[in-house]
Amino acid sequence: MQVFGVSFDSPEDNAAFAAKNEFPFQLLSDSDRSLALALGLVDSAATWWAPRVTFVVSPEGIIEQVIETENVSTQAAEIFQAKFTMSD
Repeated sequence: MQVFGVSFDSPEDNAAFAAKNEFPFQLLSDSDRSLALALGLVDSAATWWAPRVTFVVSPEGIIEQVIETENVSTQAAEIFQAKFTMSD
């Protein structure tokens, strides 16, 4: 499984944030909101914040599951539960 984070922050800000928090995954930048717009997460490139959403994507590039996070403290558990549910 590969994990990537995406935010609206600049690549430099994301790199510093990931290093500070010792993330074991790459944090990508969507500063122009093009990915968020394409996925229907925001209505405008002027949107300040995106919802916290996890996409489970197959090796073939197909979105298999979308997990909307209500509580950031349970986000990781929700993601891993989805992974194990899919593999059953």
